[in-house]
Amino acid sequence: MGEDIRLKSAAGEIGAYLAIPRGTPRGGIVVIQEIFGVNHHIKAVTDKFAADGYIALAPRFFDHIKTGIELGYTPDTIAEGRKYVTELGLDKPVQDVDAAIAELKKRGAKKVAVTGFCWGGTITWLSATRLAPDAAIAYYGGGIYGTKNEKPKAPTMMHFGDKDMHIPMEHVNEIRKLHPDVQVFDYPADHGFHCDERGSYDAAASKQAMGRTLEFVKKHVG
Repeated sequence: MGEDIRLKSAAGEIGAYLAIPRGTPRGGIVVIQEIFGVNHHIKAVTDKFAADGYIALAPRFFDHIKTGIELGYTPDTIAEGRKYVTELGLDKPVQDVDAAIAELKKRGAKKVAVTGFCWGGTITWLSATRLAPDAAIAYYGGGIYGTKNEKPKAPTMMHFGDKDMHIPMEHVNEIRKLHPDVQVFDYPADHGFHCDERGSYDAAASKQAMGRTLEFVKKHVG
């Protein structure tokens, strides 16, 4: 379903994975990678949003460092992905998301949501506070707490697992108190519960969270 395109961002030109729905699109969704790059799983998520009627685009942030980075889920690749994330920082990915939103609008999406997983959950949050998407849905973003005092400019939803050793529930509850207008859900699941290629995958939590995500996108995007 998907194809690779070029995306010109203020941070530089990168690749992106684009999936286009059949018929008139309901809107657009920027899909933001984990620390593993735009790999098989992120492409599958992007394709699924297209199947649900949205033009979906996953920017390849790691292209700023090296092209073609698509990692699996071993301790070695986790360490490799974290190295790239540290090297890349936060500003360039947010600029890339801005370019991705503009690209989707250029392709006919009147409204655009942003959603992301893991590190991408943090970039989703920063997109909500620093850009102007029509909705933002962050999945288990470990860096959200460190930027918790920023104010979202868009309707925002968050999903966390209460067994996530990387994100204590005390942090999640503090985010809830700081941002009462943000919908914050937690599930009896671990970090990465939406990824069906990881050992931490939780089918029930994934289904419930995605159901809420799609309802949220339908309300704010179309």
